Amino acid sequence: MAALTGVAALVVGTLPAVAVTGTVPPRAPGQVVPAPDTDTPALVQGIREPAPAKGGAADAARAYLDGKRERYRISDAERDLVPGAVTASQGRETVRLQQRHRGVPVLGGQYVVRMEKQDGRRVVTGTSGKYFTGLTTGTTAEVDGELAVERAVSRVLDDLDGRRLAKAPREGEEEESPLRGTDHGLVVVPKGSGVLTRHVTVHGTDPANGAPVLQEVYVDAHAGYPVLQYSGIKTFGAPDQGAARPPARDAVPAEPAGPPVSAGEEQGSGVRLDGTTVGLGVVHDDERGLYLLRDDDRIPDDEYTDRFLATYDARDLMVGDVSGQWPPGLAEFTSSSKEFGAEVTESGGVDAHWAAARVYDYYRDRHGRNSLDGHGMSINSLVGVTQYGQPYVNAFWDGQKMVYGGGDEEYLPLSAALDVVGHEMTHGVIEHSANLVYAGQSGAMNEAIADYFGNAIEADVYGLPADDPDSGLLGERLCRTKSPRDCAVRDLGDGRTTTGSFLGLDFLNDNGGVHHNATIFGGALWDAREGLGAGLADRIVYRALTEYLTPLDGFTEGRAAVLAAAKDLGASAHDLKTLRRAFTAHGIVPGWELALGADSEPLLDRINTTGTGLGAGGGWWTAAKSNEDGSEPYSVWAGRADGKSQPRLMSPNDGRYHVNPATDGKTVVWQAYGPGGVEVLARPLAGGPVKKLWSGRSGGSVTDVDGDVVAFSFANVGGRSAVAYLSLKDPANVVTFGGGTYRRAYAPSVSGGKVFFRVWQRVALTRAVYEWRMTVVDVATGESTVVQQYPNTVSLGPTAVNDTHLFWLLSGTAEETDAKTAVRRAALDGSDAVDLSPETGPDALYAYDMTVSEDSATVLAYDPDGGLTNEATPKLHQFASAGVPGAPGTYKGRVSCNRGAQTHPAAVAGSQAVWLDSTTGTTDVVTRRRPAGRCG
Repeated sequence: MAALTGVAALVVGTLPAVAVTGTVPPRAPGQVVPAPDTDTPALVQGIREPAPAKGGAADAARAYLDGKRERYRISDAERDLVPGAVTASQGRETVRLQQRHRGVPVLGGQYVVRMEKQDGRRVVTGTSGKYFTGLTTGTTAEVDGELAVERAVSRVLDDLDGRRLAKAPREGEEEESPLRGTDHGLVVVPKGSGVLTRHVTVHGTDPANGAPVLQEVYVDAHAGYPVLQYSGIKTFGAPDQGAARPPARDAVPAEPAGPPVSAGEEQGSGVRLDGTTVGLGVVHDDERGLYLLRDDDRIPDDEYTDRFLATYDARDLMVGDVSGQWPPGLAEFTSSSKEFGAEVTESGGVDAHWAAARVYDYYRDRHGRNSLDGHGMSINSLVGVTQYGQPYVNAFWDGQKMVYGGGDEEYLPLSAALDVVGHEMTHGVIEHSANLVYAGQSGAMNEAIADYFGNAIEADVYGLPADDPDSGLLGERLCRTKSPRDCAVRDLGDGRTTTGSFLGLDFLNDNGGVHHNATIFGGALWDAREGLGAGLADRIVYRALTEYLTPLDGFTEGRAAVLAAAKDLGASAHDLKTLRRAFTAHGIVPGWELALGADSEPLLDRINTTGTGLGAGGGWWTAAKSNEDGSEPYSVWAGRADGKSQPRLMSPNDGRYHVNPATDGKTVVWQAYGPGGVEVLARPLAGGPVKKLWSGRSGGSVTDVDGDVVAFSFANVGGRSAVAYLSLKDPANVVTFGGGTYRRAYAPSVSGGKVFFRVWQRVALTRAVYEWRMTVVDVATGESTVVQQYPNTVSLGPTAVNDTHLFWLLSGTAEETDAKTAVRRAALDGSDAVDLSPETGPDALYAYDMTVSEDSATVLAYDPDGGLTNEATPKLHQFASAGVPGAPGTYKGRVSCNRGAQTHPAAVAGSQAVWLDSTTGTTDVVTRRRPAGRCG
């Protein structure tokens, strides 16, 4: 996906078009850079124009824009731009203005005006950002907050345990939903003419593994369908690195005041994990007679609030207990003397406290910044969290504080690395300045800038020159046995990360590649530091961050911002050439997205949809598609899989979202989301009226059809998953399974009059004992048969069925610690169960989705041990569905060697499959008729 350089990109994980579609504004005396899809310029620099003498900085900035309407095309700046942050430094003022459309906030709509004081008057020196001029959407909602929250929670739960390999809910948590939602009100998502949405934050605990969850979900305010979803997680490592999933931010409460302390700050000491003794700011608590790991002197107090830098002992807490909230009873590390002992050292507390002070000092001394928010906020670090008693090998910023995992047998506590601490604290600086949206390219730039300053701070403290081969390593000091280079999570100096290695990912995979693609931009910045010197480079990047970048900027805008900041700082022609060379060497040049290619055949490009899969069968495919800019509700289209016919529209254009289609080559079925509920609809491919089959309050992600039988998933209130099937001829006779507190059903598939799905249910009435039951229903007789049973501890994935076999994914039956996912096949009665792909061994896969034809089983898998490489992203593998496991030819190879995410596979016939592919930076429906084989 590209880079969130437009919100169409943000919504569907695709790259925006690079052509300028807006009217180019009149040229100013300085440089004017136009923006795609808006008439307001992306950047104006090299000007010195007087601002009206009107009120404060924000009023002057808006009055200036109003006076330059011919250039900026902002019809009423005082009405449509709301003052945000105003920062002042050395006679400069930077004003951030938030766009409103008819009074409703616009996601990512932010415009920046830069001014200087000259002879007591303000002079505008430049502007930049995104103001969307094409918005015409109405702002009256048809969906209330309650329904929006319900739909958002159901979507996130479905993502967690519907199509993906999932465990059952944890014991004791089955009676209540593990997730909650908070409605933040209306927001316009600026796709095309705009989409009115309700912004819902979904937070809580993953029902399978206890990991905290935070998802920002934007629900269409007319139809109630989630059109945009991304995670708020800001971690050091990418998802699936380390021993646990990364944490998520929850709603952020007020900052804790800390316990009262009756004496001032003193100087203490402690030993870091590398053995060095360092000074620590500490406070003596006279009431308890103990020293606290609290620096009460470094951050200046204001007249209302005491400000401090404190480090807390969180070793008895799980990551879910601290993410986005302040757990009761949490206290700073203590010592009976000023010298903090071995226990605090081993926990990582000494390192966290010492490193946080170094980062604070860097931003204060180098950039004149008072703490992370620029206004002296307290800095709190929590050290030593675990995940259900298991090691947590990651670190994160949750909008309020830093949280560090306690490490494991190989990794030290995450606070042991100064670059990790600098990285997480820089996320706080970014959040309080450009606030780059943590998804796609803007999210990758968020990570890149956090990497850059984390490494810059560490290099300065340790005296590493930028041309040192190890200066670009991140996290290299975390390991107990590995060498620094083997230990490092990323390397800004590797010189190999370019836009040619960009990975197009959807938002369920590393938030659209925020870690995978970070080093493209971060590497360019690090090369610039080597060429320009630390001092100048750091000032340039900091100014670009705080005075130029806005939330939805991508790599190209980032390059422009850095170059503009360099000019502001008086960089020489040679320095500017060095900067341009650094970006060009990493492939960051205008139009770089157009160079991405694929080995698959496109069937439907730029579908501009999110959260909906596709179907195939009988030589046809079907998918949901929006319009070119993604602003219209989704429609269902179908076409021949040989590409020899134009796609045909199957669904009515009625304002609802038509999603999750399936076809058997004769009929297309799908789900339609509207404000009154969800309906399952059907229409023959040969034409004819649309037929309503079922209606309910919430839908699910799975729909399937074969002949007269339709099966689908849906959710009852609280996200309790259920499966239903019915007859096309007699849809009123609906049979359902699950949907209750103690019995839930997932992932239906249908073929040959058989419906196959998995059920999780309580099997002991007097105690909480649950198990999985793989269930087959013979539609003709109504007979339900449990063909396989598994304990509650096993993880199960989607099901598939053809005329001869049942297929499913499972994990957790093997005793080996490195077990992966088995691709299991059995006869229709459950007998003769074998594994097409084993759960253990060198050829095992981490699989989480599957589709089958009579000939082939196509499996979606990824490699969590692949680091930040192409192999760690979702890829398709194919097996002979009736083959003998382990025999030659059973494994057919990779379906495609495309880079980037390959998701939502659907079998057509034989070896042909269709899928959603993000390689080219757009989300496209693509196909291959035979596997590509082994990919180098």
